[in-house]
Amino acid sequence: MYTIIFGLIGVVPRLAILNETIRNLYYHVPLWWAMMFQMGISLFYSVKYLKGQDKKDEQFAFNAALVGILLSIPGLITGSLWARYTWGTWWTFQDPKLNGVAIGILIYVIYFILRASIIQEMTRARVSSVFNIFAFVMFMLFIMVFPRLTDSLHPGNGGNPAFGKYDLDNKMRLVFYPAVIGWMCFSGWILNILNRISLIKLKIDD
Repeated sequence: MYTIIFGLIGVVPRLAILNETIRNLYYHVPLWWAMMFQMGISLFYSVKYLKGQDKKDEQFAFNAALVGILLSIPGLITGSLWARYTWGTWWTFQDPKLNGVAIGILIYVIYFILRASIIQEMTRARVSSVFNIFAFVMFMLFIMVFPRLTDSLHPGNGGNPAFGKYDLDNKMRLVFYPAVIGWMCFSGWILNILNRISLIKLKIDD
């Protein structure tokens, strides 16, 4: 079994520039998918709170956003390493997707600061929930929409073909897709722990 798994990981397309760094696809992209998955959960709970005014929903939204931002850190690190060996730089402000990621993360940082700065509980929950919805929409625009409207170094953006169109072969898919699912499940496990802790704190406060 291990021989089969490591054999699949070891077989990758040999392309110019990318070469062995294409294996980073198993880490970098799944991390970002897991992050967006958590941001989507955070959006869901924010909308749910605004409809039902249940304070645990607002707390769950915060927890999911926190897990998403935590996942963005290794996502940025793996992306910077990949850029260093393929583009020759750790970061370039000429790429719209990188700029969009930076702006999107800053918007979520503002969300955390805003939430922490409001003392009154009900006001904090309402304002942070509304801003969290805004943060998600802006984040998706900056990393999924705007980069596709202009030139970008990232695959699948600005006319640059996506990995699946020219070098994500069937052997890589056998590792890549389980990696995406695995990171999403891992992020869900972390969120579940945080939510359970939050429920205990809410019961103690009540």
